[in-house]
Amino acid sequence: MSLFERFQSLIILVAIALGFLFGRVPVISESAASFITPFLMAMLYGVFLLIPLNNLRKALKDLQFTGLTMGMNFIWTPILAYALGYLFLRQAPDLWVGLIMLMVTPCTDWYIVFTNIARGNVPLATVQLPWKLLLQLLLLPLYLFFLAGSLIEINSAVLLTSIAKVLIIPFALAVATRHLSCAYMKDKWLEEKALPIVSYMQFAFLSLAIMAMFASQGDALIQNPTTLLKLFPPIILFFIINFIIGQAIGGYLKYSYENVVCFNFTTLARNSPLSLAIAISAFPDRPLIALVLVIGPLIELPVLSLAAQLLLFLRKRGHWA
Repeated sequence: MSLFERFQSLIILVAIALGFLFGRVPVISESAASFITPFLMAMLYGVFLLIPLNNLRKALKDLQFTGLTMGMNFIWTPILAYALGYLFLRQAPDLWVGLIMLMVTPCTDWYIVFTNIARGNVPLATVQLPWKLLLQLLLLPLYLFFLAGSLIEINSAVLLTSIAKVLIIPFALAVATRHLSCAYMKDKWLEEKALPIVSYMQFAFLSLAIMAMFASQGDALIQNPTTLLKLFPPIILFFIINFIIGQAIGGYLKYSYENVVCFNFTTLARNSPLSLAIAISAFPDRPLIALVLVIGPLIELPVLSLAAQLLLFLRKRGHWA
């Protein structure tokens, strides 16, 4: 893990603090909201550009592993997220919706980093990435209608318009950029020259979006100081339950240690920036939904670090051949 990656949680906290500070300035607080969606669209363009869609076929070579990870992420996880919300957040429907949005979108970057830290099968993790992205783009509207729709009022036209604007446009631009770079630029120019810069820029735009969000909606968020305490139990339980299930499946199927690590992180890490873009665009009058998607990574990253160390400890103790 690079020095930059180690300090991403701290950078997010600084962005939150600066957002609260700038929100004290009337001119900034009144105009900050208009910058959130453009910043998130720029961030998602970078996310989509980094994903090698040509790996779609490669994932099908290990159909069992791919099928299990997709089933865990897109069938089991939505059920678990809804159940945890029912147990802990029934009196806070906005937080419940935010929890669902956080959990139903599997990660498209951090899980590879932590797979590598725990000495897992990074190539196998990488080929899962395009399927995880495409399925969450297709299924997120359905999860919102069927799971979140029973908790809050959802305007179908606004939701679909928001998805088209903040997801489909950046995705189409990323695909076009890859196509044009292959057609007109030197071989591997995109991978060797552009993408290393893009990876830093996407996080910069995410930080700017978070700063703008807290600058424009800081007052509403300050009124809910116990939010973090309410979210902590269901988020921690999500990681514990899925980790145990991942270990059990890996043991039952006699996966190698490297593949168990890969399976664990493909089903643990979440993609909060993508959901954050939808939440801000589709639910602008419900800032608590977006707040869950900002707080989520602050809990998630330390937990993933602990999971990586636990897996290394188990391997050292000889639990996996």
